[in-house]
Amino acid sequence: MDTTATASPKAATAAKAATATGATATALWGRTEQQDFRSRVRGTLLGTAIGDALGAPVAGLSLDGIRKAHGLEGLTELAPAYGRRGTVTASTQLTLFTVDGLIRAHVRRDTGAWHPPTDVHRAYLRWTATQHDWGPDERRKDNGWLAQEEWLYARRGPDRACMTGFADEILGTLEQPKNPTARDAAATVRSSPFGLLVGWQPALVLQLAVECAAQSHGHPTAYLSAGAFAVIVHGLTRGDSLDSAVQRALGLLGSRPAHQPVTDALQRAVSAVTAGTPSPRIVESLSPGDGRDAEDALAVAVYCALVAEDVPHGLRLAVNHGGDSTVTGALCGALLGALHGETALPPAWLTDLEGRATMLELADDFALEMTQGPALHGPAVSAPGWLARYPRG
Repeated sequence: MDTTATASPKAATAAKAATATGATATALWGRTEQQDFRSRVRGTLLGTAIGDALGAPVAGLSLDGIRKAHGLEGLTELAPAYGRRGTVTASTQLTLFTVDGLIRAHVRRDTGAWHPPTDVHRAYLRWTATQHDWGPDERRKDNGWLAQEEWLYARRGPDRACMTGFADEILGTLEQPKNPTARDAAATVRSSPFGLLVGWQPALVLQLAVECAAQSHGHPTAYLSAGAFAVIVHGLTRGDSLDSAVQRALGLLGSRPAHQPVTDALQRAVSAVTAGTPSPRIVESLSPGDGRDAEDALAVAVYCALVAEDVPHGLRLAVNHGGDSTVTGALCGALLGALHGETALPPAWLTDLEGRATMLELADDFALEMTQGPALHGPAVSAPGWLARYPRG
């Protein structure tokens, strides 16, 4: 199905601007800049997965329930979920397919068919196949390499709105979003890779993340939370402080209709930093409802990242509460990974992490595409191996 025709005017503008930005950015990468960028890309993906895996064993538990199961300090180390330590959920799976879609978008740009929401949507359809197929279907020539990874063919608590949003090939848009009442954080948590598009302007990152979130989560608080999260990751990947990145997101949100719930949530997170010693009580105060709305989960993650003494401290704080611990852990992990890079992540947790080799390979491929794309594909050169990994489709 050709969904390019459904592109909004803003998407078309974003595509043209990103094309120009990406073309000029490639020449600016020195060795040090490339190494730093790769470290932050790795940190973002691995941080997402570690936070996800840390929160998975306590998903659905109240704070009292967590303490009864793991002691008064709550969960402090990786614990078994889905049969082993270090397993990830659909949050990480979808994040990886977002990366795959963004690489495909840049590869397919050579053909003149440049509409990133379409390529990301196709990636999410490939993820959907992992949720109901027994394993990779070798007859599908557009799978590329990621959809051939057998460990991804596991159902790990996929969000209902994601399953229904990607149940057919119709592309949800801001004008006609999928699931317009869905306001949970599943679209937010898969959106960190948009923030890794460092050659894009922040407003374009926001627009792309918002459009792709609306493919499954059509409520404004859900897709605006996704956009705000992507902008924050974008600032961190460019070397900004977390506070500066949050302030930029707040500035961009201000012009968006129905932004107030997300704006209020981020402001609560920033204000809570001065409320006293970080504690589960403060974390739970950031979620006035049941802690599962996108803006509340984002607020928890931002607060925990702001007050984190180190990555383990921030992640422990992010999962020990009665909200959606997998989502808040994954969101906080992405923020801390983008801020500090992969070397700040706890080695003992990395060794137990499911799919770590895949994440490293995908992160390095993304960094290679963003910094060296013209050397891999284009009018004058074509690397067959790269196009086999990321088919133009």
